[in-house]
Amino acid sequence: MKNNDNLIDVLKTLFKWKKPIFYVCLAAGLGTVVITLLLPNYYKATTVFLAVSPDQATVENLYGGGQTRSEYYGNENDIDRLMTIAESSELVNFLIDSFNLYEHYNINPDHPRAAFKVQEKFRSLYEVTKTKRDAVELSIEDKDRELAARMANTARERIDEVARHLIQKGLGKTIESYEENIKAKEEQLDRLSDSMNMLREQYGIFNIVGQTEALPTQLSEAEARMVRSRAKLEALKETKGIPQDTIRLLQANVRGLEEEHKSLQEKMARLNLGLSQFGIIERQYLSANQTLSYDKERLKQVLATYNTIIPAMVIVEEAHIPVVKSRPKRSIIVLAATAIAFLFSLIGVLLFDTYKDVNWREIYDAK
Repeated sequence: MKNNDNLIDVLKTLFKWKKPIFYVCLAAGLGTVVITLLLPNYYKATTVFLAVSPDQATVENLYGGGQTRSEYYGNENDIDRLMTIAESSELVNFLIDSFNLYEHYNINPDHPRAAFKVQEKFRSLYEVTKTKRDAVELSIEDKDRELAARMANTARERIDEVARHLIQKGLGKTIESYEENIKAKEEQLDRLSDSMNMLREQYGIFNIVGQTEALPTQLSEAEARMVRSRAKLEALKETKGIPQDTIRLLQANVRGLEEEHKSLQEKMARLNLGLSQFGIIERQYLSANQTLSYDKERLKQVLATYNTIIPAMVIVEEAHIPVVKSRPKRSIIVLAATAIAFLFSLIGVLLFDTYKDVNWREIYDAK
């Protein structure tokens, strides 16, 4: 029964102060209405896009030769890369300069902290989030609904441009690497060519395959002719009645064949002497020339890839001019302010009524 009496006393107190409570709530509500009506309307423009895998901008993907099939849409890392670009100071400063936000936000650019203030103001109106379906959602709020839409679309286009630039930067390093390799291989081929020319002059090498097949045959045939001529000469010497002119002519023929055989032997010896060294250099030359051709073709493909515009994102939804304001939610603000005023009024009335008989001066002056 005592608890019921306490509750009834509380209700009696509240009903006794119902008019002041009502006036406080009314004043809070009307005051909040006036304040909220003075607040400017903000409009939110939103654009949504998906990340594209950077593998789409590779030579293997465009010209084949890759070991695995690349996915068109990006993974978590690719989404994080786009969001990092979207949240970077580079993008924020680009938008600030592009849309003259110092003037738009009424910030004096000559102020020492002007750069910090304009970035802080912009970031309070700027939001980048990843949706549950792995899309990136970029939103910008502004009092000017058309400006909000233009800034959101420009921000998305700039993100795509920066992401493509990063990919092209990597391709640029690859191009430089190929150009350096091509230059080094061309110098190597020049050195190998000079060495081959020197060996050709020194050992009389012109065509390894042809000479290794022809010289032994020529040597064998020359040796056979020489042996036949010698045998014929010896037979004629032993035969009576053969004119001396015939014998001298045959002797001269034998000496010629001997010189021919000797010359072929020397050529064969020179060829064998330089054959191994020349073969090694020739194989190096052919291998380097083949690699050079491959690098030049690869360079053409990388250059074509570098000059090809491959987007870093797929646009799901462009930012359109918003029709409905995003804030302030005036009705919610008024209701919340009135509810808070009502709550504090109740607490204040109960405290006041409970301790109304207390002599606060005595408590204050007590020692």
